[in-house]
Amino acid sequence: MSEQLKGKRIAFLVANEGVEQVELTEPLAAVKGAGADVEIVAPDDGEVQAFNHLDKADTFKVDVTVAAADAAAYDGLVLPGGVANPDNLRTHADAVGFVKAFFDAGKPVGAICHAPWTLVEAGVVDGRTVTSWPSLQTDLRNAGAEWVDEEVHVDQGLVTSRKPDDLEAFNAKIVEEFAEGEHEGQHA
Repeated sequence: MSEQLKGKRIAFLVANEGVEQVELTEPLAAVKGAGADVEIVAPDDGEVQAFNHLDKADTFKVDVTVAAADAAAYDGLVLPGGVANPDNLRTHADAVGFVKAFFDAGKPVGAICHAPWTLVEAGVVDGRTVTSWPSLQTDLRNAGAEWVDEEVHVDQGLVTSRKPDDLEAFNAKIVEEFAEGEHEGQHA
């Protein structure tokens, strides 16, 4: 295990139903493997149901509800994808506020696949360059972002990636950004 993130606390914000399993488990393993403490944060207590695309997969214990979570207690945030996950999260004011608080504090955030939908709802992509699953590009552009088709893109502490095939690059960059810590250019 690396000590790169020793002493860091990273939140993984997911909806209780609909997270893409590999986009949760692989970044979680990478961040834990770099020495960070991680917590799964969700709108409701209990469990998170993961999916392998459209098929139910494993469940994961929720560590803390988003209403009880304090963004100030974390050093970074990961937003896994899956179509249902960010679509659900953006309907929860507590979840949207939690995401925005990381940007207000200049903390690093990673979002993969469809997860940038939650960033759009939080109003944090205007003036940024991001990537995502291709079907989100119009939504991101309409929210003021410049969309690029890249494996991974970093914009002042915001790490975005397109799909599960990009996880290796995404994981490396989130670990790097979390190790760097707060970014002066990170903003809401």
